[in-house]
Amino acid sequence: MDKQPAYIIADIGTGNVRVAIATPAGEVLGVSREDIRYEKDPLYPDALQFDPGALWEQILRLAKQSLAAAPQAEIRAITATSQREGIVLLDAAGKSLTGLPNIDHRGREWEPIIADKSRVYQLTGRYPTSLFSALKLVGIRERKPDTWSQTASFLSISDWVEYQFSGIAKYEHSQASETLLFDVERNEWSKELCGIFGLAPSLLPALRASASILGEVTAEVAGELNITPSAIVVTGGGDTQLAIKSTRPAVDDMIIVSGTTTPIVKLTGGYTLDAEERTWTSRDIVPERFVFEANAGVTGLNYQRLKEIFYPNEGYDVIEKELAGNRHTFCMASLGSLLADEEVSLTRGGFIFPAPVSHLLTRGSFVWATMIDIACSIVKNYKILAEVAGHHPNYVWGCGGGLQSLTLRQLIANLTGKKVQMRKGFQQSSAVGGALICNEALGIDGRMDDTIETVDPQDEAHYASIYAEWEKTRDHFRNMN
Repeated sequence: MDKQPAYIIADIGTGNVRVAIATPAGEVLGVSREDIRYEKDPLYPDALQFDPGALWEQILRLAKQSLAAAPQAEIRAITATSQREGIVLLDAAGKSLTGLPNIDHRGREWEPIIADKSRVYQLTGRYPTSLFSALKLVGIRERKPDTWSQTASFLSISDWVEYQFSGIAKYEHSQASETLLFDVERNEWSKELCGIFGLAPSLLPALRASASILGEVTAEVAGELNITPSAIVVTGGGDTQLAIKSTRPAVDDMIIVSGTTTPIVKLTGGYTLDAEERTWTSRDIVPERFVFEANAGVTGLNYQRLKEIFYPNEGYDVIEKELAGNRHTFCMASLGSLLADEEVSLTRGGFIFPAPVSHLLTRGSFVWATMIDIACSIVKNYKILAEVAGHHPNYVWGCGGGLQSLTLRQLIANLTGKKVQMRKGFQQSSAVGGALICNEALGIDGRMDDTIETVDPQDEAHYASIYAEWEKTRDHFRNMN
């Protein structure tokens, strides 16, 4: 069997760990996944953590499984991406102490230490909350002195994975944007921000650009995976940024990244802020480019859970068929998605339909209402970004597994009045983005398939009325909170 050049791309999301083998052309030869395992930390009201050693074992195990599914692959490079606010703490010898995921909020009770939150927003491009890394570190410092006394540094999860592969510790710029310790416009760590949180600048690793080469894989890992020791380790970046890269967009493009959560982003050529402090601004993995973002929250997770309730034994194809046949739009939902203009997230949600219960109400009605809620939440956040930064192209890009639903793509097109464009391989956007990064590092033209699938808007007036009804439904549940 002829060997085929390929890359290993590790992707540590909020819900699962995936390791893919992809070619320079973006073809996925093998992919394996497992749920990531979190534990509660009883010292805080809302804290989760993970064992870095157990996560590394998962990554190696999944890499072996994916390599076994692609015996023709000759690994030339390795890279990683991950959930953006998660971190791993290291001691002075580089040993991993503990892992704190993006959904860890152990720092929430110390949010009041930030006297001037607007100043932090101006420097970091995001309103400061316990989601971000600095307050996770403060939570460790204030309540776990034994762990804190050993902590010499920390890395984003993707940077930590690359450290495990290469033995070289650094922090990539898009991931640094999520720490509240990084001046996003100046593209450097900030002593001022360190002072606000009482954290020593010595905690901060050297910065390294995405697509830069760290070095060769360690001999130990090469032997464990039975790959060539000359394979290089390439700096990756945040999962949203790698997904964005898979669409090959231009400045001023909008991209919807539909996964467990759904970031909606506009690529800008300058540092853009919202006067009302509703949005995030991050560094992109492409130099001199910024990601201006709102996020619709756990839209994909909501859909997955509703599928488990209503379609536990059927595939998504069955859902799509029933949705295509649905002609009744009287059932509406509000299920806790996020809107950038809401100061407080909804904690109550549900479905609203006429009483008494109609014989027309089916399981498809509830999933249709869920899909409407997801699409309207995406579109509301899109409108906020467009209001602040403008959006002139007649299309938006889409990528991520959630947009495998043609129904969702059509709804977004109808509600925005914009074409929804998808590149071939959009379902595996992190793997495609990782392959593009490895190509850059190696100076390879991967000649990816540039086929674009397009969904055109239809019946916009009708869907404008559905959007107005969704807003009423959301107001109803907001008033219950």
